[in-house]
Amino acid sequence: MAWLLQQADLLLTDSGGLQEEAPSLGLRTLVLREATERPEAIDCGLSQLVDLSADAIYKSVIAALALPRPAPSFPFGDGEASAKIARIVASWLHQQPEEVAVSAVYP
Repeated sequence: MAWLLQQADLLLTDSGGLQEEAPSLGLRTLVLREATERPEAIDCGLSQLVDLSADAIYKSVIAALALPRPAPSFPFGDGEASAKIARIVASWLHQQPEEVAVSAVYP
């Protein structure tokens, strides 16, 4: 799924999970809902709520595709959760964690 998102120019979804993943890939998202529980991506300008009419969706797609692809953004966190978790688990085990190299593939 991540590979498909990386290949896309625009995401149209009602999925909450995809709303969270798309910004980290710099993927503009049209949220096909009346409301969302994830306003962070809307607040940072990477997502937009779109009325569910065919005309509104069409106009929103045309407008969104005319914009340049945004840079990756992390409105739901800093992208370092796995390193933080590793440090916490290591401290529980009274061990020093090895340096955690977290690499991500971004377009």
